[in-house]
Amino acid sequence: MANFFRALSTPVRYWYIPLIAGIIFIVFGIYIFTVPLETYRTLAMLFSIAFIVSGLTDIVFSVQNRKSLEGWGWYLVSGLLTLVIGIYLTVYPAISITVLPFFVGFTMLFRSFQLLGFSFDLKELNIVSWGNLALLSIAGVIFSLILLCNPFFTGISLVTITALTFIFVGVSSIILSLSLKKVKDFPGKISSELKDRIKAIQSEIDRHRREVK
Repeated sequence: MANFFRALSTPVRYWYIPLIAGIIFIVFGIYIFTVPLETYRTLAMLFSIAFIVSGLTDIVFSVQNRKSLEGWGWYLVSGLLTLVIGIYLTVYPAISITVLPFFVGFTMLFRSFQLLGFSFDLKELNIVSWGNLALLSIAGVIFSLILLCNPFFTGISLVTITALTFIFVGVSSIILSLSLKKVKDFPGKISSELKDRIKAIQSEIDRHRREVK
């Protein structure tokens, strides 16, 4: 309910940032499909670019929407983690093929859980697409885990799993972005009087939370 009042009273800013990140992941995911396993390690620089850009956009998005979205903190943590991994891969581009999937898998796993959490926030706001976001996020979690446990899945191509992980996370980000666009339009559809009432209710909820803590 708190998310609902927050969405009605405060518009979501820069809703298109997850869209940009999603497109980047999908494009890179499709490209990864074309790379043979022998050159997988050379993708470290490609991964670093994707993670740095995505991390920076996530940080900007989370800070700008700290008053609009209940789960903005998780988005900030995800952005910082992605940015740190991207910088690490830039500094150490010659990372081994054994360790690289661990970094990629861990980063994408965290992002998938973060997107899954947002799907339940969208459910609270009665956004129909929350189910699609949840399913794709779960798929991202599964492929990330397979990527992390790759030595136990020797029959599955490392390149294929990495590409699919990128694509599922990318599509999830796009669905989140389009859903946030709908949330962005909420405040403009209600009267000023109702907005004031909603803000008063939200303030009362926040005060009650502080008292409970």
